[in-house]
Amino acid sequence: MARTVTTTLGAAQVSIITDGAVTFTPDLFPETPEAHLTALLGDDPDAQIETNFNAVLIRQGDRVILADAGPRDLFGPTCGFLPEGLAELGVSPDQVDTLLATHLHPDHVAGMITPDGQAVFPRATLHVTDADRAFWSEDTNFSGALAGIADWANLAQAVLAAYGDRLETLADGQDVVPGLTGIALPGHTPGHFGWRLDSEGASLIHVGDIVHAPALQIPDPEVGISFDLDMATARKTRKRLLDQLASDGTLFTGGHFLHPAFHRVKRHGQGYALEPGI
Repeated sequence: MARTVTTTLGAAQVSIITDGAVTFTPDLFPETPEAHLTALLGDDPDAQIETNFNAVLIRQGDRVILADAGPRDLFGPTCGFLPEGLAELGVSPDQVDTLLATHLHPDHVAGMITPDGQAVFPRATLHVTDADRAFWSEDTNFSGALAGIADWANLAQAVLAAYGDRLETLADGQDVVPGLTGIALPGHTPGHFGWRLDSEGASLIHVGDIVHAPALQIPDPEVGISFDLDMATARKTRKRLLDQLASDGTLFTGGHFLHPAFHRVKRHGQGYALEPGI
């Protein structure tokens, strides 16, 4: 099966790489009654809460940029296909010069290192927000209520160490490279961000992880997921950004949209609906 889909954006070629897919269980949405989740899934009694793990490859001029890198082998045999996706696009790891991590959760950065902690992309500079770097670097954050994600912190620290001399931190609104600008999207993690690519009058917004389960959180953006460290703030961010995208019609993608993952959004009832973007 094809792991990638590519579109032209101005002078850039933008490819979504589907690293893999899993299904979520209703308990991951603790503030939403299961009956409401079932209703959002529609009439199919066998419908599941589906999600993908996406990376984005941008080729423009002599730049080869990879945004996020999937969970590698951490989430079982249905994931870990980033190498296949890159090969499908004719790109080798040593051609990537710029890495972005929208945040340091394992499903976004595990693919940046080997199981023994070596950098997969030997020439790339890794860009993360300073807030996310600081949060995941501090072991004392992962006790009490957050003790369960200490392994996630260990992985994040391994990624930061692997790119230590090739690590740059970002502030909101700062360009990663010319035409590629970070956008703060608070709530999911302390430094969670998305980005905007502008090229020759065309634009694409990456919304990070404001949506994990499109079938639920697009028609009802009030639905929160337990992976959000600050669920209330993440909910506000999701509603704000979806409203903005519905108003301006900008093409967008994100970490967990289903293939082909290029979308526009329109208002629908009390929430929104996705339309094909390409």
